[in-house]
Amino acid sequence: MIKNEDWNNNPKEFTYKQDNNSTPQKAKITEIAEFSITNSIKYVRFTVDIDRSSDNINELSINPAPEFKNEQLFLKVLLEGKATLFSYEGGNLQRYFYRVDSSNVEQLIHKSYADKSTILKNNEFRNQLLNNLPCPTIFFADIQKIEYKEKDLISFFTQYNQCHSSKWLLYNRQDKKGDQFNLSFRPGVSISGLSINNSSSTVDLENKATIRFGIESEFVLPFNKNKWAIIIEPAFQYYKSQIVSGNNKTIEADYKSIELLAGIRYYFFINDQSKIFMNGQALYDVPLNSEVNYESREALKINSHFNAAFGFGYKYKNKFSVEARYKLSADLLGEYIFWAADYKTFSVIFGYTIF
Repeated sequence: MIKNEDWNNNPKEFTYKQDNNSTPQKAKITEIAEFSITNSIKYVRFTVDIDRSSDNINELSINPAPEFKNEQLFLKVLLEGKATLFSYEGGNLQRYFYRVDSSNVEQLIHKSYADKSTILKNNEFRNQLLNNLPCPTIFFADIQKIEYKEKDLISFFTQYNQCHSSKWLLYNRQDKKGDQFNLSFRPGVSISGLSINNSSSTVDLENKATIRFGIESEFVLPFNKNKWAIIIEPAFQYYKSQIVSGNNKTIEADYKSIELLAGIRYYFFINDQSKIFMNGQALYDVPLNSEVNYESREALKINSHFNAAFGFGYKYKNKFSVEARYKLSADLLGEYIFWAADYKTFSVIFGYTIF
């Protein structure tokens, strides 16, 4: 009973239970030789030489050779067979390792380095594949096309094991299943209020319930069990209200806009059909012929502005959702020195995922 966190970075420890009723415990890398979860994830502890040279352009080494350090690591098994492929990921570092039969585990060497103003690459891993994993049906020209990427390396190791009639097992595939992109129609009801201030008075317009419409694009990130997503949503919203002042003059706001929202969403899974989520978004508001008419003076134009919004919601069968969202207050008259219009909105948004 290992807690599956779908680790983006290779772990140094994990949480497990002996049974359903026992207390969760921590297992550290110094205590565990390997652990796996139903053939979907497997990590094995090795003491290996690893090159941690940065691929960041501003931090490139001038040395083309790998600069190894001996470390104890949990390596992730990608493909297991006569030739086994491993990976290690930590922050921006991505390294691949291999072994044939019971030989020592070695890093496949790939390094970016600087030569004056030029960025070059040490692609020694291609020679390692050519010399240490020979196969009559794999040619030099084929190996020269291989990039230092998981997909390319898995394809090579699959072909090598097939070439030697070796049984092989591909791990980590089912973690990637599920929709990685969702498009949803998002109508909702907003309750909004506006408070107009100048140097001499404050006027509160009536809270209004209005309809909003949005289309959301959701990009599910392929790690941590699909719990994280990037969301982008253009939406139309409007607010219109007026009051009559004590001197029988009308104060009116007519506000329509397109909101451009982008942010991060995090899911908490309840079961296979239900999940709750939280999201935070930055938004840029673009008014459409919107203004505030304050008594008999010239109309005040409502300005574009940045803002933020926070939501909490529930999703059922990856199809239907409902979200409560609160937008921080925003000054709609930010370009005026002596005027301010404090606008607040709370929305209930319903969602239907088209695909």
